[in-house]
Amino acid sequence: MELRLDGKIALITGSDSGIGRGIACLFAESGADVAVHYYSDSQGAGETAACVREAGRRAIIVQADVGDEAAVDRMFAELDDAFGQIDILVNNAGQGGSGLVHELDPAVWDRVLKTNLYGPFLCSRLAARRMIARGEGGRIINIGSVHEEVCTAGAAAYCVSKGGVRNLTRSQAAELAGYGITVNDIAPGMILTPMNREAMDDAGVRKEAGALIPLRRAGTPADIAHMALFLASGAASYCTGATYYVDGGWMLTQPPV
Repeated sequence: MELRLDGKIALITGSDSGIGRGIACLFAESGADVAVHYYSDSQGAGETAACVREAGRRAIIVQADVGDEAAVDRMFAELDDAFGQIDILVNNAGQGGSGLVHELDPAVWDRVLKTNLYGPFLCSRLAARRMIARGEGGRIINIGSVHEEVCTAGAAAYCVSKGGVRNLTRSQAAELAGYGITVNDIAPGMILTPMNREAMDDAGVRKEAGALIPLRRAGTPADIAHMALFLASGAASYCTGATYYVDGGWMLTQPPV
């Protein structure tokens, strides 16, 4: 069965590279017009927009700090002007942050939480308002992480932010189901993106990490994009409030503590 998004408008945050770019390009190939969002990499956003246009779809480029309410308001105003609607929101923008809790600079904590958790909150509330007003349902897809479930030392800010995304997903799914709006969470494992630069650049690191993954390889942006396409499509109309692990089976090796 071919999954199509013809006539749909999608906003994908953090789509200047990596997972976000993979989703944007696949959505365009499947018939959607795309708002390409970036924070600092305007060149990358331009490359993603070119991919969308090569698929024969419309693209706009929007810039915002997704953790800033005024910036998100402005971004959605630009989306309204360009497309007049939003059918699909993918909250993908994110960043890492390392440090032990008792040593962590509060500025690092704030930055990670603002991007990874406030971002989906601020974007989802505006997308939901527009979807409700239009009355034709919609899709909200959050990009979480296996680390919303498995916590590691030195990554508290990241793990806490992704755990919050999981429960934001569940809460909003319950609130929006009556409007025909589904809200789901994709939890990637190790994906070869610029955030995993060491693994991208070093075959030895990839081999070592792959040995811990049942499917014996790291994932690619395309692996996440195909799950996002399913959740954005009509085929997933009865799926909401769930977390979908796309991790090569890595979670099978991480039993609950």
